[in-house]
Amino acid sequence: MVYQAEPARYQNMEYRRCGRSGLQLPAVSLGMWHNFGDSSLYDNARSLVHRAFDLGITHFDLANNYGPPPGSAEENFGRILHQDLQPYRDELIISSKAGYTMWPGPYGDWGSKKYLVASLNQSLQRMRLDYVDIFYHHRPDPDTPLEETMAALDLIVRQGKALYVGLSNYPAERARQAFAILQQLGTPCVIHQPKYSMFERWVEPELLDTLEEHGVGSIAFSPLAGGMLTDRYLQGIPPDSRAASGSRSLTPEQITEAKLQKVRQLNALAEQRGQKLSQMALAWVLRNDRVTSVLIGASKVSQIEDAVGMLANRKFSAEEIAKIEQILM
Repeated sequence: MVYQAEPARYQNMEYRRCGRSGLQLPAVSLGMWHNFGDSSLYDNARSLVHRAFDLGITHFDLANNYGPPPGSAEENFGRILHQDLQPYRDELIISSKAGYTMWPGPYGDWGSKKYLVASLNQSLQRMRLDYVDIFYHHRPDPDTPLEETMAALDLIVRQGKALYVGLSNYPAERARQAFAILQQLGTPCVIHQPKYSMFERWVEPELLDTLEEHGVGSIAFSPLAGGMLTDRYLQGIPPDSRAASGSRSLTPEQITEAKLQKVRQLNALAEQRGQKLSQMALAWVLRNDRVTSVLIGASKVSQIEDAVGMLANRKFSAEEIAKIEQILM
């Protein structure tokens, strides 16, 4: 069956400007760290992408090492794009990253120009693309000069292989230095991708202040704390959960009784608001206009529908914010 996108896909999605750039991103973006590799069912991955786009999610976030195995998420997304979404390419924001180990030897990791250029070339081949919309350096490199890494991002844009560049996992001071270099090169950074949730608040206030100062947008990854900020763990660790599967994003050691007590209190507050805990947690991250988008993962279509449904009730009263702060103390 030939895929036809939902005609009304843009009616209920909110699009937010990315810093001071011309780029707008959907408030909810779909990440492909999990559930899109060769170990997952292709038909399910295809259904997730279809439903996301039908709901107005135009941004699909990948990286060279997403899978498993590494590279397979890009290959599968490229197949879906070629099979179904090619007519809609100009409506999509496709991002990829490089910075973690991808192949053996000294040129398959970190932040050298050799690695970043080669990695993006491979990513483009896997996804069958001429360019990505955003290319990120995935993590700071303690050994390669920052000037070299930023020059590689500048080169990639000038080669036409990416429209915009971004950073991920950079602390505030390192990000500030990178922004200055990129600005001088003439390829400004438009977006930063930090880990941010109710349980991971290191971005407050210094990084968000830095991003605002430099006109850089942000997209929060792991806004549900690996799934802990959902109703999945209210009674402990289900055997079919991410925490029980050996995932690096959420381990049993992280799910302490003290954390679960907070999750249960937050869940009660979400119920009072008439929404799921996952929806309230996403809305909380988006409460600050300096956060452009939340990056969700999904294994079921219903999870995407829930995330987008959050937009109907994403405002908080001062009393609700105070209650959340009290719970999180």
